[in-house]
Parts: sequence; structure tokens; C-alpha cells
Amino acid sequence: MEATATHLPQHPVATSVEPSIVNSSVKVLAESTDLKSVPSEFSFVNEPTGSNSDSIPIIDFTLFTSGNPDQMSKVIQELGKACEEWGFFVLVNHGIPETLIQGIIDAAKEFFDLPEDEKQNVSDPIKYGNGSVITTSNQKIFLWKDLLKFPLHPEFHCPVKPPNLREILFEYAERSRSIAKTLLQGLSENLGLEEGYMEEALKLDTSFQLFAANFYPPCPQPDQAIGLPPHTDYGLLTFLIHNGVPGLQIEYNGKWFNTNSPQNAILVNTADQLEIFSNGKYKSGKHRALVNKEATRISIVIANGPAADAIVSPASQLVQRDGRQLYRPMEYKEYMETQHNNRLNGKTNLELLRIIDS
Repeated sequence: MEATATHLPQHPVATSVEPSIVNSSVKVLAESTDLKSVPSEFSFVNEPTGSNSDSIPIIDFTLFTSGNPDQMSKVIQELGKACEEWGFFVLVNHGIPETLIQGIIDAAKEFFDLPEDEKQNVSDPIKYGNGSVITTSNQKIFLWKDLLKFPLHPEFHCPVKPPNLREILFEYAERSRSIAKTLLQGLSENLGLEEGYMEEALKLDTSFQLFAANFYPPCPQPDQAIGLPPHTDYGLLTFLIHNGVPGLQIEYNGKWFNTNSPQNAILVNTADQLEIFSNGKYKSGKHRALVNKEATRISIVIANGPAADAIVSPASQLVQRDGRQLYRPMEYKEYMETQHNNRLNGKTNLELLRIIDS
């Protein structure tokens, strides 16, 4: 059976960015020997079934730097099509060493294995907790995961422990920004925009880049809890790597599909600001994170966005070409704050900004 979004509350109001601890971390809760069922605070009934697909687009990053104009043109077309149709693609041959990727995952595990008091001994803008959502029925539900997150750019932040995290994360963040910039240049060309227009309009030199490490421990009732409910991301391009344990599903044509990205590949999804900037041509990919009974899943997310003070609106050339503007402008910082607000009356940010013909 193929699961669709109708099996879940359509719009949990927002994922809390102020992670909250329910007595202790979800990791500690999951390791409790007498845990037989999901506590009521975490109860989120869902249908976790999804289909497998070999159609999720694969983008070979080396084609961007091959120097072959035909290959470059072809991969830019493929990239644009992936963002239009799926809002997701698997990036291969990106040049980030496998040892660096594995190092990030291992360091994240080291953090989550720290004693609870050491993990909680972080200060703004570094946040640690498990997060929550507010459903349309105004019910607060905690997520079955522990979360560590903090900004990487334009100011770099990192917890003190584990001590090896800072160096490898700094390198991974820089490499990720460089790859994101190349992909965005390709998408700008695919949109037919003037060279440099996107970079200037979105102030990419001071782009806001965020790190998030997600720890999803085994759950006694995977259909009664959720790692992350269906949502879209608020930036431009989100990069995801993981420890090999499946759990992320993406929605395509109203159906849920499992993602099984190859070893050392990066799963990339188009996010809200790119849908807005492209005047709706590119799709912000909806996805969700499920949990399981058997194994801990660790995922590492790098959210690449515009500058915090960039006012994002549909590119003027695209509005002229399309004959109408589909989204209202909003400063990216305000967009993130609104996304984090638990009072959106059941509507996503994209819906609130979408201009509806009267």
C-alpha cells in the first residue's frame, strides 16, 4: 500500500526550533528497559508505508566542471527538471571525501553519546533538544528524535564537544557552500536569468547556512510516533547525508517514496526560497522522517539559504515572462521566524505568501 499525506495531519503548524526536553532526551527514553509503548506526549498516528523508486533523479556533479559545453548544458537541463518535477535529486561525484562525510556522522554520534548534562550545556545560537509540532487541532506533540543545530555561516558556531567536530565540520560547511553555489548558478542559467542576478538578489556571499544533526533512536511503535511530519524546508537547497539506516520519505505526485541514496552521495532537496525565487517553477520538495524498531538513524542536514537580510521575491525577469507574480516578498530572517512560530493557523509559509487570484 502506498502512503499519502492524507494519512497524516495535513499541516502540523510548524516544527519547533526551540527544542524541548521531555524529562530527558529521546535517546535516554528509548534506552529504558521497561519502554513498551510510545508515551502519549509523542503520539502521532501515521501510515509509514512507502514505495521504492529508481526514478529519483541522479545528478553527476563532475559534469558542471568538465569543461564540455554539451555536458554542462545537459546536466543543467537535468538539474532544472529534477527541481521542477521532484524537488529532490541525488548528487554523486561531488568531490567531498568519503572520510569527511563519515567523520561528520561519527562526530555527531559522539555528541549524542555524551552524558545528558554535557549535551544540554550549550548556549545560543547552539540548540539541543527533541523538538515539537503543533497540529491543526492545537495539540502539542513531541518528535521521536534528538536534535543538535546551529548556524555555520556567515558566522561559524560549533559545540566544544566532541573536540574533533569543529575542524571537520568547518571543512564540510565550506565544501557544501561551494557545491550549493555551483548548483544555484546552474539553476539560474536554467531559469534564463542574467549571470550574477541570483547571487546579488539573494546576497549569497553572506548566505545563511545551518547545521542540524538528527538522532532517531529505535521506537517500540513506529506507526505511533514521528521523527518529522510532512514538511518543506525554508531555505534554497538542503543537503542530507546519513548513517545508512533508511527513514526519509519524499512525496511525489501524492505518493510517498523511500529514499535510498548511494554510499557517499548527498540527497538534495529544493526548498521554499527557491520555489519563491523561481516564481513557482521549482518545487519545494515535501518530505518526512519515519522511525523504526530496530536501529538508530542519524542524519546530517546542511540547509543552504539566502542571506538572513535578503528580501526574497520572484525574480523580476520571471514575473515579466510569466505575466504574473505568484508570491509576495519577505525577508528571509522573517520567513524563518514565521516558520518557527507555532501559530500559523494550519497553513504553511508558502501558502501564506502565495498570491491568489481574486
